[in-house]
Amino acid sequence: MTQPLLTRLAKALARPLGKSERQRARLHLLDWLACVAGARHSEAAAMGASIGRAGWERATYVGNALEMDDVHRTALLHPGPVIWPAAMSVASADMATRLDAAVRGYEAMIAIGAAMDARHYSLWHPTASMGGMGAAAAMGSLIGFAAIEYAHALANAGSVAGGLWHMRHDHVLTKQWHIYHAVRTGRDAALHVHYGATGPQALLEGPQGLFTAFTDRPGQLASAGEDAWLIEQVSFKPFAACRHAHPAIDAAMVLRAEGRLAAPFVVETYADALAFCDRPSPTTELEAKFSLQHAVAVVAAGRAAEAQDFTPEAIAQLADLRAQVEVREAPEITARYPAHFGARVNGFELVDCLGDPERPVSEEQLVGKLHSLARYGGLPASEAERAAHLALEGDDPQAIDALLEDWIR
Repeated sequence: MTQPLLTRLAKALARPLGKSERQRARLHLLDWLACVAGARHSEAAAMGASIGRAGWERATYVGNALEMDDVHRTALLHPGPVIWPAAMSVASADMATRLDAAVRGYEAMIAIGAAMDARHYSLWHPTASMGGMGAAAAMGSLIGFAAIEYAHALANAGSVAGGLWHMRHDHVLTKQWHIYHAVRTGRDAALHVHYGATGPQALLEGPQGLFTAFTDRPGQLASAGEDAWLIEQVSFKPFAACRHAHPAIDAAMVLRAEGRLAAPFVVETYADALAFCDRPSPTTELEAKFSLQHAVAVVAAGRAAEAQDFTPEAIAQLADLRAQVEVREAPEITARYPAHFGARVNGFELVDCLGDPERPVSEEQLVGKLHSLARYGGLPASEAERAAHLALEGDDPQAIDALLEDWIR
């Protein structure tokens, strides 16, 4: 008899982890802290400070507020803002335990998310719909789950999965609410299993399960193999915009460095990039982050595509350049997506984007991102150095808890 998919995934989650996986997790912790630092004075942070009691809970509202959170391409979701609050949510857990929890959370969230299809992504916010299962795996790891307990917790978290994309049409904080909801739902699912709750093991593939509800043609659960973990496949975001805008930013920066970026600008990219980011006249910071036109204008103006380049002031300053940007689909680039996020600017094409596994960013670049976002968030360089040390070398997780308490009040 074929084992249910969640049963198989749960066995993979129960594997032991080693030093290399924990070291990779430290890079993602660093990246998440950078995102929190940059958004600490945002509208979302004010909401988190009012609602959250512990630092991790407050930070849940801001990890994705600047659109700089890490991303898995084929699962089309952002694990960091969901997984790290969950992994940091048990004050008594030591550093190794928290890092292990994060790796397992990334694994569950990505493995299931990669099986979703285009219909799912057209309607549902995958970071929300898959996030609860990732948070359940992270919390289960903190508790010390056996394989069967992971399966029950994932099933129950998945049974209430959701998060509609409609919030993209309004200037609202629903996206941040989605993250908070996923973290709390996943944690609660794991806690309930710890106290005896059970869940349907065929929740994914069953006749009234997740695949039937969310997809037309579900794929396979992602796996990195017996001796590897999916966190290694996650991309980092070097630019302060929607990931769908990154390939165009990246290509434009290459042209600029070579002295070949000149108006008019023609951007050719994949269909989803246009669906999310064809926005010639942004009026808010969020709209600018989801505007291919603004993204290319930022680069043409000699800017670095940092957080300050998408503010209302930058939107006003770059109106003339933005008007010279034309965007259209390139079917051959769409055909390579989502395995490759690519774009062509004025005839110059990049197949893979900076920050993807094929073109990785260095630890030094991630520390630079942290310093940039800390400045944007009004923090001194010493705070960025404090965070970098705690994330990359530290063994005192309570010091990270204290840092989060200091940053979001």
